[in-house]
Amino acid sequence: MPTHAELPAVAAPLLSVIVPAYQCAAMLQACLSGLARSDLPRAIWELLVVDDGSTDDTPRVAERGADAVLSVMNGPRGPARARNLGAQAARGRVLVFIDADVVVASTTLTGFAARFTEDPALAAIFGAYDDNPADPGIVSQYRNLLHRYVHMQHAGDAQTFWAGCGAVRRDAFLAVGGFDAERYPRPQIEDIELGYRLRAHGERIVLDPTLVGTHLKRWTLTTMLRTDFRERAIPWMHLLLWRKDVTRDGPLNLASNERLLTALAGVGVASLASALFWQQSAWGWLAGGCALMIIMGNARLFAWFARRRGWSFALITIPLRLLFYVVSAAGGAWAVLTHAWHAAPVPLSPLRPTADLHSPGSR
Repeated sequence: MPTHAELPAVAAPLLSVIVPAYQCAAMLQACLSGLARSDLPRAIWELLVVDDGSTDDTPRVAERGADAVLSVMNGPRGPARARNLGAQAARGRVLVFIDADVVVASTTLTGFAARFTEDPALAAIFGAYDDNPADPGIVSQYRNLLHRYVHMQHAGDAQTFWAGCGAVRRDAFLAVGGFDAERYPRPQIEDIELGYRLRAHGERIVLDPTLVGTHLKRWTLTTMLRTDFRERAIPWMHLLLWRKDVTRDGPLNLASNERLLTALAGVGVASLASALFWQQSAWGWLAGGCALMIIMGNARLFAWFARRRGWSFALITIPLRLLFYVVSAAGGAWAVLTHAWHAAPVPLSPLRPTADLHSPGSR
């Protein structure tokens, strides 16, 4: 990895760090404080916060820490549009997207700068959450540790992208039209879809789980189920149907074994319903068998949980994992049934950069 002295010193910054923010003053303060502790020299990167119509102290917190604060007109309009606005105003050759509820490690920006300096052909790279999420709740711990485990298992060349802690060459990002803010007006799979377009454009994407940030979000069972069903499973299945990729082995949660476990969850739920309706134990045994196979299919994950938090935690996460597959199967099935009523994505035109950063809050 290049040292600080080997990184290019240019008039324009190498990195433009873009943080979309909405109603998150406390988390944004922690996010900006983490960025301020970066060991990458400040002259090499600029910090842009894009406020998406917040009515709390988010804009004032942003003004104290950012080089420029941009405002989305008539917000909130979602993180996809906010990130696009920041990208169009950015001066750096590399766009680093950091969510407002992520506190990056002091080495993360240096890692991004080094990877793009070392590899001119690299179009995008993204990292992972660390294994020390801020919220102590079981669901938050499970959710964030799961994210880290999945990203660790798929390190290397990737087919998709993650915008919580990820970076893209600005020219490649603008050329493919940025995030699809019209189709994804709230936090959904806009970063995954961007990754697919970058790959279709012939660009290379890498997943490097050593580029880390601490997640501040508090997950509850309700927010987890709603996110997995409405914001992940349904739009992702629609995207796969449009791309005709439903049966192909894919990245992260779309690996062949994950597809099989999701299918088992669907069979298990149907079998359980049949057992209750027909009062026949054979259906119940089949449902139990499906659940057991899902648990066995996640044995390595549960062992990793145990090494990180102990076996009691690993055992508690088993029903959460089963729920994940049930919700994913239900969301996928719903998307298949309703797909005919959903318009296909419209090809995006390249984004045009703006000339300056002069906006309310700029400094």
